[in-house]
Amino acid sequence: MKNIFKILALAVTTVIMVTACTKVADLPYYENGNAVTLTANKTAVTAVPADSLNQVITFSWTNPDYKQDSSLYKFVLEIDSTGRNFAKKAMKVVTGVSGTGLTGKELNNILLNYGFALGTPYDLDIRVISSYGNNNESYQSNVLKIRVTPYNDPSVLTTVNTSVTTALLTAAQLSNTFNWSTAFNGYGGTVTYTLQYDSATKNFVAPIEIPVGASLYTKALTQGEMNETALNSGIPGGTSGKVEYRVKATTAQGAVSYSNVVNVTIQSYVPILRFYLPGSYQAATGNGGDWDPGSAPELIRDLRPDALNKLYYIYLYLPAGASFKVTQGRSWDVNYGGTGGNLVLGTPDNLTVATAGFYRISIDRVSLKYDIREGRMGFVGGATGAGWTPPNVFPTYGMGLAANNLFVGITEFTTGGWKLIDHNDWNNGDINVVNARSYGSTGASGSTLLVNDANMPDIATAGRYRVIWDGRNVDNIKYEMYPAAQMRVVGDGMLGVNAWDPGTSPQMTYAGSGVWTITLDLVAGKDIKFLAGDAWGAFDYEDNSGGSTATGTPRKIKWESGDNFKTPTVSGSYTITLNEYTQTVTIN
Repeated sequence: MKNIFKILALAVTTVIMVTACTKVADLPYYENGNAVTLTANKTAVTAVPADSLNQVITFSWTNPDYKQDSSLYKFVLEIDSTGRNFAKKAMKVVTGVSGTGLTGKELNNILLNYGFALGTPYDLDIRVISSYGNNNESYQSNVLKIRVTPYNDPSVLTTVNTSVTTALLTAAQLSNTFNWSTAFNGYGGTVTYTLQYDSATKNFVAPIEIPVGASLYTKALTQGEMNETALNSGIPGGTSGKVEYRVKATTAQGAVSYSNVVNVTIQSYVPILRFYLPGSYQAATGNGGDWDPGSAPELIRDLRPDALNKLYYIYLYLPAGASFKVTQGRSWDVNYGGTGGNLVLGTPDNLTVATAGFYRISIDRVSLKYDIREGRMGFVGGATGAGWTPPNVFPTYGMGLAANNLFVGITEFTTGGWKLIDHNDWNNGDINVVNARSYGSTGASGSTLLVNDANMPDIATAGRYRVIWDGRNVDNIKYEMYPAAQMRVVGDGMLGVNAWDPGTSPQMTYAGSGVWTITLDLVAGKDIKFLAGDAWGAFDYEDNSGGSTATGTPRKIKWESGDNFKTPTVSGSYTITLNEYTQTVTIN
């Protein structure tokens, strides 16, 4: 029996060995091939855009003699900058052929991706990796050194207009459009475009740039923007001159190409001029640092066509003895002082006021005149108690000056039209510094105000209203209007009153002329504020006194972005007077 088992075991072993040998014999077997020898038809290539689709260099190599159908041979052409040992190689794969070529576009794309500068020759190392179709038996060829030069493939720039006329009043309107074709045709990376300009004949020695962006091929410019290119190119405002434009294209790797140049003749205009009021008053009134044009308040520009770039003005508070000057721009390069109503360029004489108060300061930069008078604003018109008679406006129908170029006032309105006015007479139509300014608008609350414009819209429902004249944005004077039927005291500083609940908070009594009063039991060390409605979101007044707890002394107020008022340090019954004309609150 033991012998039988030995014979069976030997038989099984033999079968396994035979089977294993048979499987090995079934696998394909390839002989080793040979590394190919690479050659090229050129040692240097300087292509041009016209060669974009043409082969600019061809490569061939010897037969690797693999024991396989030659149509399955695999070849990888590897290319890199000389000295990098193919660490950043570009590759082109071909199968079953003994050569290939590169078009101008293919070669240029490789060079641009390396960040090579246009027009500068560089050395490339090129080799071929050969193998069976399944990548076995891989061999490297010899390395060729080829000198190549990236070519410029610039955009073609066109302009819709070769001549434009610009004007200050139409500065926002479209003036011209520049269009261009793709630069670096065939390049696979990102190309960023910039429109450059310079005065004609200067050959872009120091061009000024207008950013456009990546993969964008058009740039539209308004009259104001075209005028700016003229002024920056040395063409004085009000004259005509020629400006040259071109497009700069930059690849992600930093290669730069410039388009053709187009010329545009521009009739320019004098741009918006801005004026500021630096002086000794700035630090004390929260208007920046003393005598600092960089932080000084800006004057409002009178936008009437005949006054544009001529008349400027500002409403602000000045302490007693304040002195100041007017600067064109935020530097001392162009500054004006003067005496007796006459502006003088560069004079050491400052403008001054003797007493503290609210002032309207006006200048005429053309006739070199200035005017300083009381700064005020009031209601005039058939819908107001003053009627259409300006001498009736002040003080009964005046508004309070809440901040620089900001007035807040309350009055009773009926129907019959109305306006806002800053003096006790009408503007007679002259364009000068001493005339009154009346303001109107055909739009609803929030609309822009214009000097000597149409009347305000009629009041739909007669009653008491709060109006805000807002010139803090000197580029857009506007007005706002709210019902003023109520003023409530809200907060956690009142005895027996729900904390911070507008709907149940006590109402003040209106005494006229912007004055509200109420007597309340106040809790010491708490907060209150004033709300012109029975729900949050209504117009409100907040503290501008720095957290004062004083009694009997008026505290300054503000109507946005302020802290709560502090109640007195001792609990008790107090009378609160809110005066919107003087912009103060007093707790007695």
